[in-house]
Amino acid sequence: MLKSRFCASAVASTIALIVCCASAGARAELGGAMPNEASSGPSAPRTILNGALRVRTLTDAGNTTINEYATSTGQIVAYTWQGPTMPDLHALLGQYAGSYQTGAAAAGSASGNLHASRIARPDVIVESGGPMRGYVGRAWLPAALPAGVTANDLQ
Repeated sequence: MLKSRFCASAVASTIALIVCCASAGARAELGGAMPNEASSGPSAPRTILNGALRVRTLTDAGNTTINEYATSTGQIVAYTWQGPTMPDLHALLGQYAGSYQTGAAAAGSASGNLHASRIARPDVIVESGGPMRGYVGRAWLPAALPAGVTANDLQ
């Protein structure tokens, strides 16, 4: 009896892992392309800043609202988030996650502030903070922002 429960759990875990891995490839990430979706609906991109950026709003599994910013050509140049849980930064940052981790390790706990951080690297900038259940932040590629767009435009 115990053996059959273990086997059922192992099969369920394997299926969950396969589904997660299969869906990970479909996710957009910083520097990637905003997925082409239907032109209407809650996550349909809208144009802002006189067409300089497109933004679409998503909600992750932790009920955190994530805004994804892309250029007119579809390149994702920034994310902002606000909600009760931290988003999966590794997934959002994609190829820039290593640079962020290097910057975070170098910064260590030098500021002593456990509720806010700013990691500024030449290729990516990540700001994050807030109390538990009130996380806010943003990440962007400074060199990829369109002309006339600044970090202050990312809300």
